[in-house]
Amino acid sequence: MIRFTEQQERHSDLSFDPSFFQRLRARFPVQPLFAVLVLLPTVLTAFYYLIIAAPIYVSDAKFLVRTPSQSAPGAFDSLLVGVGLGSASSSVTDAYVVEEYVTSRDAVRDLEKNHDLRGILSKPSIDFIGRYPRPTEGRSFEDLYQAYRRYVTVGYDGQTGISTLRVYAFDPHDAAMLANALLDGGERLINRLNDRADADAVANANRHILDAEARVEQSEAALTSFRNRERLIDPTRSSLAGLDLVGKLEGQVVTLQAQRAALAASAPESPQLPIVDQQIQALQAQTEIQRSKIAGQDTSLAPMIGEYERLTIDRDFAAKELTAASAAVESAELDMRRKRLYLERVVPPNIPDAARMPRRMYSIGMVFLSCLLIYGIVSLIIAGLREHTQQ
Repeated sequence: MIRFTEQQERHSDLSFDPSFFQRLRARFPVQPLFAVLVLLPTVLTAFYYLIIAAPIYVSDAKFLVRTPSQSAPGAFDSLLVGVGLGSASSSVTDAYVVEEYVTSRDAVRDLEKNHDLRGILSKPSIDFIGRYPRPTEGRSFEDLYQAYRRYVTVGYDGQTGISTLRVYAFDPHDAAMLANALLDGGERLINRLNDRADADAVANANRHILDAEARVEQSEAALTSFRNRERLIDPTRSSLAGLDLVGKLEGQVVTLQAQRAALAASAPESPQLPIVDQQIQALQAQTEIQRSKIAGQDTSLAPMIGEYERLTIDRDFAAKELTAASAAVESAELDMRRKRLYLERVVPPNIPDAARMPRRMYSIGMVFLSCLLIYGIVSLIIAGLREHTQQ
């Protein structure tokens, strides 16, 4: 019984004493919850931004991707490209091509190879949060790319067709140098696209010319083979000469027949009549021979004329196609010059003379207000739990 009483006394000594927190509040007017949720984060944030955070310099540049004869696109075109509906003007697409390069791993590789991007982002003068790599990051290329995305932004204005490149760095000269390097890389990309388009257009036009020249050679060879085989330069002209000869022979036959009729009327027993008849028969036979040479037999000129005309049409068509292909080459060259893309630097990258970031007081104030809001929410939750417990 005595031991039980002693245990109760010890338990009563270790029990909760409400006056402890009252004495603590009297000694420290600030509530512990307010200190933990509001004062401590605000003090740490102020310590970082006012003492540790390195100044960040921003270099801005504006550029335009267009052809010499192209006007600025409208906002609706850029909206279509932004949401992936339909097809917009080529200037919008070309501008997004450059933007994709700026935010791509290829740009990081170019900057790492030519401008020591790792060294720029990992200078000892940079604070531990802004410096690459952060405490939670590695040194792989993918980590470098993720860090690079924090320092470069690019946007497109659909109203003016102008893109804005913004580079953040901890040195003003580094910011301007990186912005110029990215624009140079965009120009190289545009030039590669132009060269590829030009090469494809020229190769396509030259291929048409080669095909047309081959067809001309084939048609000329076929026509030459026909002439050598038939031993005729132009069957059409030969047929005209044969028709002229037939006409003359028929005229002579008619003349002789008229003379014989006159002779038979005046001297029926004249010995000249058989001679005239023989002459008429000879001329008629010769006329039939000439006619058979022109038409009526497999060896006549008529089938030769058909084949010759077909070969001539093929040659003329091939020659016209070659002329059209040559004209297409000239037209393609003019079209290439008209559609060639250019990256124009509307506003070149500037070398900032003052740091624009971080916005120290703004950041501290935002942290204070956010923590104050969290503190209010947590206080309401605790008050509700106490009220529920009392009930």
